Amino acid sequence: MRRERRPGPARLSAADVLRVGAAGLRARPARVILSALGIAIGIATMIAVIGISSSSREQLMRQLDRLGTNLLTVAPGRTMFGEEATLPTTALEMVKRIGPVRTASATGVVEATVRRTDRIPEAVTGGIAVQAATTELLVTLEGRVAVGAWLNAATEREPAVVLGSEAAERLGIARTGVRVWLGGRWFTVVGVLEPMPLAQEIERSALVGFPAAQELLGFDGHPTTVYERSGEEAVDAVRAVLARTVNPESPGEVEVSRPSDALAARAAAAGAFTNLLLGLGAVALLVGGVGVANTMVISVLERRKEIGLRRSLGATRGQVRVQFLTESLLLSALGGTAGAALGALASAGYALSRGWPPVVPPWAIGGAVAATLVIGTAAGLYPAMRAARLSPTVALAAT
Repeated sequence: MRRERRPGPARLSAADVLRVGAAGLRARPARVILSALGIAIGIATMIAVIGISSSSREQLMRQLDRLGTNLLTVAPGRTMFGEEATLPTTALEMVKRIGPVRTASATGVVEATVRRTDRIPEAVTGGIAVQAATTELLVTLEGRVAVGAWLNAATEREPAVVLGSEAAERLGIARTGVRVWLGGRWFTVVGVLEPMPLAQEIERSALVGFPAAQELLGFDGHPTTVYERSGEEAVDAVRAVLARTVNPESPGEVEVSRPSDALAARAAAAGAFTNLLLGLGAVALLVGGVGVANTMVISVLERRKEIGLRRSLGATRGQVRVQFLTESLLLSALGGTAGAALGALASAGYALSRGWPPVVPPWAIGGAVAATLVIGTAAGLYPAMRAARLSPTVALAAT
């Protein structure tokens, strides 16, 4: 006697699985939106943090490319007794004799204060330094004049002053021809400089010519900073001989630095801060995953009759499990997609408001999608297994 084979349960296609999963979400729109919001906040936070950090780093790198990394500075260090050393008056000329050096200039701190008028107390300096500067300084630093003109062979000997960008702002000066009280006498503002990221000490200074500083302000002629530029390929070689060239007798009393290293350090510090914010975003994402899991567990409890009916009509445990796991994945994907879009828009908007190039790394979007899938799988696994274990008779009898 031949046994008749019973037909197996019908297999659900991928389209059927998606349709069934989406139907479960459409039945509870308010709960779905609130649950997806947790995922969206976490994903948006992570992408915004990465995007803003990447935009900031890109801006710094562009500044380095524009300003160059071939600028070196020479400053006095400490003597063997711990006292502050001084650079020789011939330091600038000695630096210019180094073969690969293309241009060099110097500044020297002047013991004087600058104020808007002579009626302001001398103790109120506003944090503005007075420095003597050589006429080659602007070329060496690749700086620009925002208003007026830089010092030249004529004005470097006269009571004329050029203000750094911050110094001009603190003094409330935005045009030339204005007089300021400097070192006990009136000086005329002949120029205002644009910001100089590689020489921020210049931004906070009032600059006068070396001859005028010596004749009118009692400057001793010793430079406090020497700036030099050479070819990119010769920077390390020049750096190695600068100290011995500037002060052959005591090279240990000379400090040589590379201002571009400060910008690179800022980029590294921004990366460290980004890691902290990414951790906060991961916490928000975890909280969102818990919300999805909670929604799916409640969904299983509310839909026991539906589960029992499907089981009694031939649905297997695997099909029920796939249904609820698909719902969880769709719910997480909804939040992840919305979060990725919000995060990208937020980072781009912030970058554009600061004048930075908007950068959202593709790997951040890919990572957001991967995190969404992981969260959706983890959040839906237990509810899906619980739904699959329900007995059809018990589920149908549930009230």
